[in-house]
Amino acid sequence: MAGVASSSSSAPSADYDMPWVEKYRPTKVCDIVGNEDAVSRLQVIAHEGNMPNLILSGPPGTGKTTSILALAHELLGSNYREAVLELNASDDRGIDVVRNKIKMFAQKKVTLQPGRHKVVILDEADSMTSGAQQALRRTMEIYSNTTRFALACNTSSKIIEPIQSRCALVRFSRLSDQEILGRLMVVVQAEKVPYVPEGLEAIIFTADGDMRQALNNLQATHSGFHFVNQENVFKVCDQPHPLHVKNMIRNVLEGKFDDACSGLKLLYDLGYSPTDIITTIFRIIKNYDMAEYVKLEFMKETGFAHMRICDGVGSYLQLCGLLAKLATVCKTAKAP
Repeated sequence: MAGVASSSSSAPSADYDMPWVEKYRPTKVCDIVGNEDAVSRLQVIAHEGNMPNLILSGPPGTGKTTSILALAHELLGSNYREAVLELNASDDRGIDVVRNKIKMFAQKKVTLQPGRHKVVILDEADSMTSGAQQALRRTMEIYSNTTRFALACNTSSKIIEPIQSRCALVRFSRLSDQEILGRLMVVVQAEKVPYVPEGLEAIIFTADGDMRQALNNLQATHSGFHFVNQENVFKVCDQPHPLHVKNMIRNVLEGKFDDACSGLKLLYDLGYSPTDIITTIFRIIKNYDMAEYVKLEFMKETGFAHMRICDGVGSYLQLCGLLAKLATVCKTAKAP
């Protein structure tokens, strides 16, 4: 792919900067990082053929689209171009498209090996209207002999029940820090990126289980500073620095409520959105070394505050209220 792009442009290939997310996107199902159970199920389908209708659900950046594309490539090989129809959320996918474009594709004759079928890939399927999904369910049944559907979505509950019952569900979960680190090391060595271990730690922290985010943050930091360390990563990703938030939580635990509030004011005045602050607070609490009872109560209060912020109440007062609740939890825990 990189070769095609560089040969078509007159500029030398070294000047052509391809996003690393695309450059290192796996082309085989067995190369996909994480979610071993899901990937092993897809590997069996890739090997044996006869793919069922699939729904792949999970958070962004966990490999759903990559898995479907790799599976389609392995199943269809040289017939990929004429036997795959890919529609993304950016394409129009109303009832008319389902009735015309998808139906026309399903009716199209393509000669394939036994056990192989045409594949319709619907990315971000949970953003399809209910009407379009209703129109799709009949098409799935009528053309099941020749055409199979693969739907990728973030939440499977937004897919209507009749379609869910016609598909095998494959769930993807967030990738572990170790899995992301493994792939980051491959990219770092291939691209000869100068780094320190703390820099990669910071990238993994900002990614929060999202491989796409991790690779984008790595490339952005490398492009901007040519050196991956903690400070540069947080400058590029522009998330509240975990150390500030950690100090804030420590102050709450030690009963220094005023210090915690001034730390929060500092972050708020830097222009970080309340959502950014609260998600970082949650991730710090999750990994902070404290009594389990206190940690659970902290998480509960943070969850309630997050819910209120998502409803639109994102004031400084709201965040101070959260710190006050956390301080109260500490007092209750210390009381005999």
